[in-house]
Amino acid sequence: MLTAVPLPMDRSALGSVGQTSRRIPMSKRVFDVVCVLVLMPFVVPIGICVALALKILEGGPVFYVARRVGQGRRDIGAVKFRTMHPNMQDQGVSGGDKNTRITPFCAWLRRRRLDEIPQLINVLRGEMSMVGPRPPDPVYVSLFPELYDDILRSRPGMTGLATLYMHRFEDRFLQQFLSAEETDAAYRRVCIPRKARLDKIYQKRWRQAGGVFFDIAILIKSVLSVLRRS
Repeated sequence: MLTAVPLPMDRSALGSVGQTSRRIPMSKRVFDVVCVLVLMPFVVPIGICVALALKILEGGPVFYVARRVGQGRRDIGAVKFRTMHPNMQDQGVSGGDKNTRITPFCAWLRRRRLDEIPQLINVLRGEMSMVGPRPPDPVYVSLFPELYDDILRSRPGMTGLATLYMHRFEDRFLQQFLSAEETDAAYRRVCIPRKARLDKIYQKRWRQAGGVFFDIAILIKSVLSVLRRS
């Protein structure tokens, strides 16, 4: 068994944060749009190469649209490159039970988070932000409505504190479970509370730590984390 990942402490952030997160400041929206426009010349060629490689090596659909819950509990379709063989009965998070559906090339994409490049489309649409809580699956929102009440006042992000501190741990932790039921139970018990705690810390600290400057710091750390992992 893996030991629990250490999390930053901020007990005051565990309470309600709705009063600081009901509206998205214009500065954050401007920051998102500027980031996408700056990144486009670099990520579009990479995205085209990834799409062509997926089509040639894997066949089938190149994109996958995951149903997620966004700000204000609105349904959004989070666009990603498809990294699993299609399964109409698929549901829940990815664990060891889904390894047989992931090819080596797709695993390489997932480790480097290149499969999430298309979510820049969601950012341009205003459905997501560059930094924020990751958009949850509606199944877990329905199971933990009170937990997500505060979190869903924020616009979901492509990365965030929960991604930075939990993404790698979550991947490794869930690999030990070989059935969908075990994976789902472990995710609910271990991952959801920790990610929610970090999301609430992010919401509280966003204003205290300089707004978009806090987002920039998280973005830089996220990129460095992916590079180290690569």
